[in-house]
Amino acid sequence: MPETPEISVVIPAHNESENLDTLRENLLAALEGIGKPFEIILVDDGSADGTFEKIAEFASEDDRFKGLRMRKNVGKANALAAGFEAALGEIVFTLDADNQDDPSEMPRFLEKLEAGYDLVSGWKKIRKDPSQRVFASRVFNGIIRAISGVHLHDFNCGYKVYRSEVIKSLNLYGEWHRFIPVLASEEGFRVGEIPVVHHPRVRGKSRYGWERYFRGFADCLTLLFLSRYAERPAHLFTGFGVILGVFGAIMGLYAVTQSAYPLLFLGVLSVILGANFFFTGLLAELFVARQPPKRFRTAICERVGFER
Repeated sequence: MPETPEISVVIPAHNESENLDTLRENLLAALEGIGKPFEIILVDDGSADGTFEKIAEFASEDDRFKGLRMRKNVGKANALAAGFEAALGEIVFTLDADNQDDPSEMPRFLEKLEAGYDLVSGWKKIRKDPSQRVFASRVFNGIIRAISGVHLHDFNCGYKVYRSEVIKSLNLYGEWHRFIPVLASEEGFRVGEIPVVHHPRVRGKSRYGWERYFRGFADCLTLLFLSRYAERPAHLFTGFGVILGVFGAIMGLYAVTQSAYPLLFLGVLSVILGANFFFTGLLAELFVARQPPKRFRTAICERVGFER
């Protein structure tokens, strides 16, 4: 019987067949050097280039490799969630399959984790990407830092290590893989960061562009609303309602005393909007109270290496 892994490595891959041989070599060199039992879970996110066939080959040759195949391209967050569900290790690494992350830095992540952190994120301090992508990433990271209050340099870096209780607390979808440190911080976990080497992409094609950052901003606002108000939406809606109601009442009184009737209509409208916000908050609380707990449902169509 194979040893129960202490370390799990979860790697989403979409059309990365050209990179997987080098990735396997680098991963094995790093993990065997650490000296703890490990598993490597490669998640094929709807590839069309033979990525899963390569993963299945690895699994047949080495029982430490396992593979999941998604029915279609479901996105990095969902692919990670599928891998997290399958991971057995108390320590879980994630990194990209494009060989831009360096597995030899895994011991540095573990040292930082042992210093008392629950999640350690990589910081691509010197990026080997096109200048427009670097600029977009810096703008994105600055805005997310300001919105979330989590002071990391690089939210986009997929190279991370987690304690298993962190990944069990996550509910990932959309583009939420970018905001895992924000989600973890909201749950009370201690989040740290280390600078990492970033290699240029040699094979394959990047699929990131400006449109992903725009979607990311919208997802961050949604995430912050859900993480802070999903279980108490009345705190947000009734707050707006009270502000608008008080503003409308003051404006209405002023309009009546000064015979400023256009302001009176604005005051009445503010009171009505305030009442709408207030009752929306109460209805939202009722809806949340009656909802069953959310469960992630993966779209896995094939598994290899898990039957051992």
